[in-house]
Amino acid sequence: MNVATVNCGCKICCRSSKLKGIVFIIQSQSNSFHSKRAEDLKRDILKQAADLGKELPTVLLIHQMDGHEGAWTILPLMRDFSVTYGRNSSWIFFCEEDTRIQVVKLLETLGRFDGSKEWFLGKALYDEESTIIHHYAFAENPTVFKFPDFAAGWALSIPLVNKLAKKLKSEPLKSDFTIDLKHEIALYIWQRGEGPHLTPVPEFCTDDVNSYKVEHCATTFSNFLPLCGEPVKKEDVFVAVKTCRKFHGDRIPVVKQTWEREAALIEYYSDYADISIPTIDLGIPNTDRGHCGKTFAILERFSNHSSPRTPWLVVVDDDTLISIFRLRKLLSCYDPNEPVFLGERYGYGLGTGGYSYITGGGGMVFSRIAVQKLLASKCRCYSMDAPDDMVLGMCFSGLGIPITHSPLFHQARPMDYPKGYLSHQIPVSFHKHWNIDPVKVYFTWLAPNTEESFNGKKVRYNREDL
Repeated sequence: MNVATVNCGCKICCRSSKLKGIVFIIQSQSNSFHSKRAEDLKRDILKQAADLGKELPTVLLIHQMDGHEGAWTILPLMRDFSVTYGRNSSWIFFCEEDTRIQVVKLLETLGRFDGSKEWFLGKALYDEESTIIHHYAFAENPTVFKFPDFAAGWALSIPLVNKLAKKLKSEPLKSDFTIDLKHEIALYIWQRGEGPHLTPVPEFCTDDVNSYKVEHCATTFSNFLPLCGEPVKKEDVFVAVKTCRKFHGDRIPVVKQTWEREAALIEYYSDYADISIPTIDLGIPNTDRGHCGKTFAILERFSNHSSPRTPWLVVVDDDTLISIFRLRKLLSCYDPNEPVFLGERYGYGLGTGGYSYITGGGGMVFSRIAVQKLLASKCRCYSMDAPDDMVLGMCFSGLGIPITHSPLFHQARPMDYPKGYLSHQIPVSFHKHWNIDPVKVYFTWLAPNTEESFNGKKVRYNREDL
């Protein structure tokens, strides 16, 4: 055996040893479409590992790890990570189901850092201006605080995991809202955990795997807008718009100028029947907030009065901007025979039980069977003005029907999200008309083609302005 062969064998052995020190956590979901993608990623990681040697790393799917409703928020799992892996591992590496990992390059990248110290590694995102979804944190200069883009993968050294576990044991997570997990985890690690700031790692990337830019990357990101065959038919999606009389004159015209044309089946539900739109009065008085009574009336109407052959219901606010065209592509990946409740996932009180829910402003998507199961239960609004999205989350949690999260739905405006985060998305929705031109936002971000004919003129908008 020559020297080169000995060195090569030693290199593989060394890599294998280091690889066993990494625990891979895939931020997976139980819906069949998402769980399959996560299983595919797990197989790919283990195949790459097998090519390096005999010692395989631990690869876990987060939705299989714990019956805890808040497992997806990760912090409640830190104590388990510490107990199980705190002595024999070096890193916990988190990734999404569509993150693609070059295992050898990941080993080389993590090898640059001393695993005996506290490290929080990732691709850095930051707010260019303070935003409501981050509770206006760092209002004077929000660019100073960095948080990880989960799509690129992110890593915690075991000493930091152990420190967080100890902190969480002495000071359990309080009952509160989870709105943007990546920002809230970074904030907890730095402030509540008295740990480090995020260290940006250039090898953690969100460029597409086929991009010329990825030669140096340990991770890439493959998913912009999934398509699993032909988009669902227009007639398979029923769209319900929640409105009220005071917004008929300003919000509804925006819907009609933008995305209404994409919907084959659409109804506007209000507290006043206006034949010029037209709107349907469900007999539910308007409330200043919550709208739970109205939403449940919409679900009843869909169940009882729409065609049973229409498998999907979308409920949006009158100031939601949505691409039904893209939604039809996305829905091609979901089985309408499963109870699906899809949108942007938030959480309430997940550190102490609680439940997940789909935040309403970005749009809530239901399979018909999910609506049927909900209405067959006894779960209803505790008041007419209760928050509809939260009540729905509580109901589905009680029924054992999981929330399905898609980052392509957005509760806020494009300017409320980091440009780096939106750069690897083809978004399905945004929400709110505050201090923006909503028509411009639609044609810039959501129209089937960003170059659209509008009022007889070709217009092309620049996303950098939004």
